[in-house]
Amino acid sequence: MRALVIGDVMVDAYLWGKVDRISPEAPVPVVAVEKRESRPGGAANVAVNIYSLGAVPYICSVIGKDSAGAEFKKLITDGGMSDDGIITSTKRTTTIKTRVIGNNHQLMRVDSEVVNPLSQTDSNLLIKKAAQLIRSKKPSVVIFEDYDKGVLNKTVIEAIVAEADKHGIPTTVDPKKNNFFHYRNVTLFKPNLKELREGLKTDLENPSEKALTKVASDFASKQKIKSLLITLSEKGVYYFSKKDAGIIPAHLRNISDVSGAGDTVISVASLALASGMSLKEIAAISNLAGGLVCEKVGVVPIERKLLLDEVKRLSAK
Repeated sequence: MRALVIGDVMVDAYLWGKVDRISPEAPVPVVAVEKRESRPGGAANVAVNIYSLGAVPYICSVIGKDSAGAEFKKLITDGGMSDDGIITSTKRTTTIKTRVIGNNHQLMRVDSEVVNPLSQTDSNLLIKKAAQLIRSKKPSVVIFEDYDKGVLNKTVIEAIVAEADKHGIPTTVDPKKNNFFHYRNVTLFKPNLKELREGLKTDLENPSEKALTKVASDFASKQKIKSLLITLSEKGVYYFSKKDAGIIPAHLRNISDVSGAGDTVISVASLALASGMSLKEIAAISNLAGGLVCEKVGVVPIERKLLLDEVKRLSAK
């Protein structure tokens, strides 16, 4: 199975170390760095999850013509993935998220980025590249991973959704607020509750299933969206379509780090959708996967065997 992932990519950098004292200069911990590490992040982490699950991902994005961009491309190719869909631009800066980990706990994050919208020229290049990949690679699903870093905009989204629709390919979305209403005619839309509140500018602090159904129904009708998954953190995931709706409760976990959990959920949900699973089954298995990666420190992909073993274990109960 092949998947095309479109969106904001970045380098996830880590400084791992130990903390055993407070700085005399300010009331902050001193981290004695023991290891430095870089991983593909953002939409590229979705691709890493897709790859880890046994499918073939193609990433389509725009990065800067800089050292971080060169490092990003090397991370992708070293990980066994293609960089054919990566466009370099002198008008962009490659995003780097640096996480400082002390005693296996994230202490802080430092972001280096430019979030301006793509230029018209770069937007056209991205649309052209995505269309080429859709025609040549024939993916089973097209995934939009939106981090509000400027790669995705109304023109890009509408053109690629139309191209995928022309070829009968389902489209899935992990949104952020800036482009929330630009996603129309997509197959599956997966915000978390915070993103839903921000996107709709509504107060849904602790919504009931009835309230979620009203919001989801109205939004799906307005945007012509076939189905929604709304992740509810420790309360699980809500799923909605015209045929079915409900909440899948979360499983009890030892949460270490929620970073990247949304990437895992959209990855698993997209492959499950392309495999023909029902929406309730998609919600259940993606909810399970998202919980499993939260037990790890840092942004990590879901392991295929771990997910399958957990499905078997819970099914046997």
